[in-house]
Amino acid sequence: MRVATSQIYNIANIGMSNAQTALTKTQEQMASGKRVLTPADDPVAATQILQLNEEVSRLDQYIKNIDVAENSLNLEETALDSVLLLVQRMQELAVSAGNTAVLTPNDYKALVAETNSRIDELLNLQNTRNAAGQYIFAGYQGSTQPFSRGADGQFIYHGDEGQRQINASGSVAVDVSDSGKRVFVDIPSDNFTFYTEANPNNRSDPPARINVGQVTDQDTFDELYPDDLIVTFSPDGSGGAQYTITNRSTGMVMPGHENEPFVSGQPIEVAGASFTITGQPHPGDGSTVPGDSFSLTTTNKQSLATTLTRLSQAMNAVNETPESKAYLDEVVAQTLANLENAVTNISVVQGEVGARLNTLESTREQNLDSKLYTDSVLTDLQALDYAEASTRLEMQELVLSAAQKSFVKVANLSLFSYMS
Repeated sequence: MRVATSQIYNIANIGMSNAQTALTKTQEQMASGKRVLTPADDPVAATQILQLNEEVSRLDQYIKNIDVAENSLNLEETALDSVLLLVQRMQELAVSAGNTAVLTPNDYKALVAETNSRIDELLNLQNTRNAAGQYIFAGYQGSTQPFSRGADGQFIYHGDEGQRQINASGSVAVDVSDSGKRVFVDIPSDNFTFYTEANPNNRSDPPARINVGQVTDQDTFDELYPDDLIVTFSPDGSGGAQYTITNRSTGMVMPGHENEPFVSGQPIEVAGASFTITGQPHPGDGSTVPGDSFSLTTTNKQSLATTLTRLSQAMNAVNETPESKAYLDEVVAQTLANLENAVTNISVVQGEVGARLNTLESTREQNLDSKLYTDSVLTDLQALDYAEASTRLEMQELVLSAAQKSFVKVANLSLFSYMS
C-alpha cells in the first residue's frame, strides 16, 4: 500500500490542528474560569446557564428599582415632615390670631405677612421634585408642576390622582408617589364649604378672576348644600356687565341676584357665601355669544392652601368693629379644626409611606437571598475544575508535542535516505 506524501501532510496537519484546538480551549477555560464556553460544550447546562443569567439580571434590576423607590419615598417623607412643621406653626399663629381682644389691626398685618409667607412655602413643598426632575405630588403627570397660584390666591391642581409604581420583585409592585390632590386638597372640612372656578371657556382678556371666598353664614350655607351656584354675565345695555346667580341643580335664580350691576372687586354675597370677582368679565352679546361664567361648588372638603388663604383674608380684613372680630373668631375656630384634619390626613399618608419602605426593605432581602442562591447554582453549572483542567492541559500539551515530533520523523522518511 502506497501512501502519498500529500496525504501524510494532511493527516499530520489535522492531528496537530485538533490537538492545538483542544489545548487552546482548555487555556480559554482556565483564563475565564468557566467550564461551558459555548452551547456545544454542554447543551443542557448552557440552556440552564442562560436562564439563570436572565434571572440574575432581573434580580439586579429589581434591586436597582428598590433603590430608586426608596429615594423617592424618603424624599416624600421629608416633604411631608416639612409640611407638618408648617401646619404646626400655622396652628400657633391661628391661636394667636384668636386673641381679638388684645391684638390690633397692625398686629394682624404682621400675622398676615407670615401666613402669606407660609403659603408660599407650602406651594414650594407641594411642588417638590426628585433627582430626576419629576414632581412627586403630580400623580402620573410627573413632568407637570402640580400646584400653581392665581392672582386672586386660588391654588390650582394640575396633576391627576394616579400613583406611580415600581416593580420590586416579580410579584411585588410598590407605590412610589402620592397624588397631591389626595394629600393636600381632599382634606375633610369641619363644615360644609365651597371652592370657586372660572369657566375655562371665558373670553375676557385679561381674564377676570374669582377668589377663594368665605362662608360668612354657616347656617344659611348649610341649607344650600349640596347644590352648586353659577354666576353668569350678560350685557347691561350701557357697555358694561351685569351678573345673575342661579342654582345649578334647580336652575332657579337666587333671590336678589338677577341682572345685578357688577363692580370689579366688590364682594358678592349669596346663600351665606362671600366672594369677589376682579377684572372685567366678558358679557357676551345677550343672545348667541355667551358671557363669562364662574362656579361655586359646595363640598365637605377643603384644601390646606385654601384653609390658610381664608385665614389670611379674615385677618387682613379685621378692624376694631365687634362684627369683624366675631367673624375672625369663627374663621380661627374653623381653621384650627381644618388644620387638625390636615395633620390627620398627612399622617395617614406618612404611615403608608413607612409601610411601603418596610415592604421595600423586606423585598430587597428576599431578592438578595434569591440572587445568592441563583449565583450558587450558576457557579455549580459553569465553574471550572482547575485541578482537572490543569491535568488535561498537561496531557494536551504532551499530545501536541508528540504529534509535532512524530511528523518530523515521518516527514524525513524517503528512499533517497537509503540509496548510496
